[in-house]
Amino acid sequence: MKSFLLKHVLLSIFITLSCFSAVVSARTFTFTAIPDQDQTRLKQRFDQVADYLASALNIPVRYIPVKSYSAAITAFRNNQVQLAWFGGLSGVQARRLVPGSKAIAQGEEDQFFKTLIIANIKTGLIKAQALPSEPAAFTFVFGAKGSTSGRLMPEFYLQEHYGQTSQRVFKRIGFSGDHSRTIALVQSGAYDLGAVNYKVWEQALTDDQIDLEKLDVIWESPNYPDYQWTVRGDVDQYWGEDFAQKVQTALISIKEPKILQAFPRSKFVPAHSNDYQIILNTAKSIGLID
Repeated sequence: MKSFLLKHVLLSIFITLSCFSAVVSARTFTFTAIPDQDQTRLKQRFDQVADYLASALNIPVRYIPVKSYSAAITAFRNNQVQLAWFGGLSGVQARRLVPGSKAIAQGEEDQFFKTLIIANIKTGLIKAQALPSEPAAFTFVFGAKGSTSGRLMPEFYLQEHYGQTSQRVFKRIGFSGDHSRTIALVQSGAYDLGAVNYKVWEQALTDDQIDLEKLDVIWESPNYPDYQWTVRGDVDQYWGEDFAQKVQTALISIKEPKILQAFPRSKFVPAHSNDYQIILNTAKSIGLID
């Protein structure tokens, strides 16, 4: 009788564990990314990442596109996604909302990021060490309001240089929503100047999307840390011990040229949340974070 009960208990445990294992393996690991460029390019980039992670982690992985920086942060906060490709500022904001979350990887280039100020040729401005001496004559377009390279850092450097906010410095300011759109607006003459992510600018040059007879770079910022992969702190509870570490290892092990070129990054390297303290301090200094 005891032997029968023991076998029954062991069989029940086995069935329970098998069912649990099936549920875990069936659960989809989801991630998103800030919409800093046109959606077509983003989908091509991150669908490749989803396929790569699914193979590396041996679980279903899906990329979920979002419409705005704030939507990416909200999806992360609500556990609609467990991993996100954030900018410096959006990553700081997301980690403050989700205790235990952490930055785990960044592009090699993201350690030394920079913003470019571009100008329509009709302004007569040329590349210089200093920003324009009479900015009140010009209009200026930022990227998304939550962008590190398209809003936070250029706003900081403008305030540092001119001693007042951009709204008081320029004739008119606007927000394009993403870096690709910023380039298009300045190139068309809709705005005189704009702030753009240097990697998007370089990619646009490669793709022949920039007419250097219509616009060019007139200033570049000092380096600062920017984009990073951030993971929720509770992923180990759902996908097993050291899952966050496995995700980090998978990301920094990416060698496929197509994936790296799509970012574009030369490789991914480990990142830590405290790498972005300077971003938090900067956001506080100009009032974007309390």
